[in-house]
Amino acid sequence: MAYWLQVATYVTTSNNRYWQLSKYMEDKFVVTEEQIRNAGEKVLVPGVKRSITDLNLIQEVALSDHKVKITVASAALSSDTQEWVKTRLKESIDKLPEVKGLEIAFTEAKPADLNKIDNIIAVMSGKGGVGKSLVAGLTAIALRRQGYKVGVLDADITGPSIPKMFGVTGRPTGSDTGFLPVPSRSGISMMSINLLLPSEDDAVIWRGPLISNTIKQFGNDVLWGKLDYLVIDLPPGTADAPLTVLQSFPISGVIIVYTPQDLVDMIVRKAVNMAQKMGKPVLGVVENMSYLYVPEIDKKIELFGKSRGDEMAKVANAPLLGQIPIDPEMAQLCDAGDIERYDGDIVNNLGKALSQAISA
Repeated sequence: MAYWLQVATYVTTSNNRYWQLSKYMEDKFVVTEEQIRNAGEKVLVPGVKRSITDLNLIQEVALSDHKVKITVASAALSSDTQEWVKTRLKESIDKLPEVKGLEIAFTEAKPADLNKIDNIIAVMSGKGGVGKSLVAGLTAIALRRQGYKVGVLDADITGPSIPKMFGVTGRPTGSDTGFLPVPSRSGISMMSINLLLPSEDDAVIWRGPLISNTIKQFGNDVLWGKLDYLVIDLPPGTADAPLTVLQSFPISGVIIVYTPQDLVDMIVRKAVNMAQKMGKPVLGVVENMSYLYVPEIDKKIELFGKSRGDEMAKVANAPLLGQIPIDPEMAQLCDAGDIERYDGDIVNNLGKALSQAISA
């Protein structure tokens, strides 16, 4: 822009018409709303590793005569964080030569009004101890590796294990208007009751209504922003807590987790029936602890009985998304909080199968 203005100004000494060209070019080089929002992408909210644009905090951009007014939602932002965001946003926009004046104002908003989540996937099982949290974690990792913006809500209030599995120990920040999720190493946004307790070993000894209200708060008061997928790790069974999730969240589909045992048929049917009664589609089933692979003899040993993958897929009237083995490496990474480092083919295969199921 500067080059054109210099040329036009220089030529005005011989012909006044070129002054008009200078004015024309200046008017043409006006800032756009897209430029402003792109500038917001460079402003990362402290402790979240996500931009104010990604969190859907930029509510309005008003442009007039090279002047810009930006309205930013203050949801879940402390007063210090608001000042930090304001300073960094000004620095980012000041780099745009087209902007001659800037005003940044904050407005109150609720996280629930700002959250724009394309797909919400509930991971459930008819009983506990089948590795539901592991499948929820691997599902989030698989989707993240495909380039999607992913969040995980640990709705298993009395038995939360997602933070431990991912090595997430930071406490959620926020304000009286809401909470900000805590990011994992790969950028998966997370919220769990364990991140709010004084110690991860503290027992949550609550009755059903309090648990249900907490789950609802995780949906209404957590600023998830813009996500392609939110994976919810449901409590086991079909009682109050999973019922609250299925009623309170616009669930896109359900993944049912089971292990290859004789009781599995009844357990899977219970989960399928609940999903159907709640009007939630079953995206597929995942068989956990399917086998143990022994590389020294190149053999799969079915410790808990023959695989029932095809059979359970028919019961659920949904595809078999994956068969997860008993893998010592996976177990070690979970214990160390490094599950995101797991590089088995089952993660990529799970992601591909899930993408196909969602698009079907």
